[in-house]
Amino acid sequence: MDFDVIVIGSGPGGYVTAIRASQLGFKTAIVERELLGGVCLNWGCIPTKALLKSGEIYETLDHLKDYGLSVEKRAFDFTAVIQRSRKVAAQLSGGITFLMKKHKIEVVEGFAKLKKGAGAPTVVVGSRKLTAKHVILATGARARTIPAIGLEPDGERIWTYREALVPKSVPKTMVVIGSGAIGMEFASFYCALGADVTVVEMLPRILPVEDEEVSKAAHKAFEKRGLKFRVPANVKKLTKTKSGVTVEIEVGGKTEILEADVAIVAVGIVGNVEDMGLEALGVKVEKTHVVTDGHERVKVGSRVEAVWADERTGTIRDIARFRLVG
Repeated sequence: MDFDVIVIGSGPGGYVTAIRASQLGFKTAIVERELLGGVCLNWGCIPTKALLKSGEIYETLDHLKDYGLSVEKRAFDFTAVIQRSRKVAAQLSGGITFLMKKHKIEVVEGFAKLKKGAGAPTVVVGSRKLTAKHVILATGARARTIPAIGLEPDGERIWTYREALVPKSVPKTMVVIGSGAIGMEFASFYCALGADVTVVEMLPRILPVEDEEVSKAAHKAFEKRGLKFRVPANVKKLTKTKSGVTVEIEVGGKTEILEADVAIVAVGIVGNVEDMGLEALGVKVEKTHVVTDGHERVKVGSRVEAVWADERTGTIRDIARFRLVG
């Protein structure tokens, strides 16, 4: 075997697992097709919080009189705001590179495919074939799109979180489709910088996975800041126009047309499980999620050969008991 453990994906689930495996004395490799740190550090949690902080400070300038302070000609440099967010992300991604070296974890760049092996699956990355006693999947997720009704990014007028993190300017008007954490973060940020933002949510309340009282309190707080909501509302069609987008929604049985410069699609996520060879190994995938047992283990044939890591939470329940897996 080339390694004791191969981790596929370097997000919070993957890199933490790789570090812990190395600490337990296992020869470890981690495979990453893009940037170390995964979506969270590079295109999710971290850079969005950097943007939100800039927006928070900018909005605070409206309340300086409450503290006996004043400022003239309030303004922002949007390019600098975006650059700061990207710099923060790059710095933390670089930190993961340091941690990999510190713990003597080999980083393999490229897209991983799994093929049947004598024990655990062989991991193929480009021209390299890697073998290990254990393979851990931590491939994370990406934004859900619905091309049939136009919910698909075009890089210009229709954005997912990736495009929303690196725009060239602040749109004057915006429709955010989806009021989960991702949707509300971007709605809050762009509202803080002066955009006229409308949030569309198909469920009866915003932030639907939160407690009802939290959702209600957040709804009032966001409305006080100037955000507009259409809840509950079904999106029938998103169409790109010469000057922006139109969003056809159904509210209370009636059709409404929303017009904006930009639309952000934030209707959930799907797992990164395609083209990895999982089906050929007999791994069961349901709704883009790998089916696991109570210990987050995946069966390949009659043997338990892999452990599934959820990048969103970064939890691997069996990592401290590696010798019992498989």
